[in-house]
Amino acid sequence: MSAVAKPRRLSSRDPEFLSTLDGLLAFDDSTDEAIERTVAEILMQVRTLGDGAVLEYTRRFDRLPATAMVELELRPAELAAAFAALASAQQQALETAAYRIRVYHERQKADSWEYTEADGTRLGQKVTPLDRVGLYVPGGKASYPSSVLMNAIPAKVAGVGELIMVVPTPGGERNPLVLAAAHLAGVDRVFTIGGAQAVAALAYGTQTIPQVDKIVGPGNAYVAAAKRRVFGTVGIDMVAGPSEVLIIADGSSDPDWVAMDLFAQAEHDEMAQSILLCPDAAYIERVVASIDRLLPEMPRREVIAASLSGRGALIQVTDLDEACVIANRIAPEHLELAVADPRPLVARIRHAGAIFIGPYTSESLGDYCAGPDHVLPTSRSARFSSPLGVYDFQKRTSLIEVSAAGARGLGPVASVMARGEGLIAHARAAELRMEK
Repeated sequence: MSAVAKPRRLSSRDPEFLSTLDGLLAFDDSTDEAIERTVAEILMQVRTLGDGAVLEYTRRFDRLPATAMVELELRPAELAAAFAALASAQQQALETAAYRIRVYHERQKADSWEYTEADGTRLGQKVTPLDRVGLYVPGGKASYPSSVLMNAIPAKVAGVGELIMVVPTPGGERNPLVLAAAHLAGVDRVFTIGGAQAVAALAYGTQTIPQVDKIVGPGNAYVAAAKRRVFGTVGIDMVAGPSEVLIIADGSSDPDWVAMDLFAQAEHDEMAQSILLCPDAAYIERVVASIDRLLPEMPRREVIAASLSGRGALIQVTDLDEACVIANRIAPEHLELAVADPRPLVARIRHAGAIFIGPYTSESLGDYCAGPDHVLPTSRSARFSSPLGVYDFQKRTSLIEVSAAGARGLGPVASVMARGEGLIAHARAAELRMEK
């Protein structure tokens, strides 16, 4: 039986629309108790035993009969060889994407700064890159060289001292594009390990793998659970949910384009979410016809159909103003503005991971080569968080240099506030400098 996509049809005029919409957006990101128990055990074993535990789990889960960690590390020459062995079209695509990603992120670099007040007090901010970052990359057949570029290049632009990549190679299966991307991005060390044991090794350090300051990169449920548990010992980028796209259309663009953009998110997995907002009922019907006609051509049509039927929606809105209001409520990972005059809508959007402006800007270009990072907030977290960027690999330190005159001027303020809080030593520390 051929796959059939049945995204639900909604209208913003329905009295129950908002509650229905919120139910559609709801995503249970709680981890299965069995996964949590397994991950907790793996983290404890790696923290206690180090390399020995990593080797044992790698033999068990990835079927790699390694007896020493040196067998699991890929040398720079191997990464370079992977790039050299690619077809020229693949080399050029990776090089172009890497160049565009690097150019965009160079503009995000923050500078240190200071200023001097009238009494000679100097205040400022010092921006410092992280010393060492760990990058998790899914392995085997489900490999994403684009994620290597999107995670590694901002780290390198930020000035991270050492970037360590972990990538599982189940049964010894290596993806040459992933290794080539690591070569182009300047990854310093690569270990063929994965799962919660790789996260633990990065977070706690082992005899071979040094402890990192932050872990970035996507993974399965075990990796996500491990990242949650090690947060605080190290930083993490985010715990991402299923991929999402929201398309606002006015009926002016080709319905085949919109249908394919909905497919592009839905093919990630059954829990991905694809939503269309449009005031034109006739155009929505044209999109439905495009979905029905194009779906049979898709290699991942079963996944697409399940995603669209389970979490997809085609929503008729009153007008584009209302579409923007609903979009801000959804706070999507990817927002496409497939309208004839998109710029006025950009000003009305407050919450979105990335905005794709105009009908020619497919979300897939953002995934691979437009330049901005494709690591974006999901599950409505765009209301309070941002895309991965250079700033995620830098930290800011406050600089405070108070002059003698400044101590006399600020001392009374600190004294009054400290005494109000009952912290007398704080007050006296400020007062002593006033008396000198």
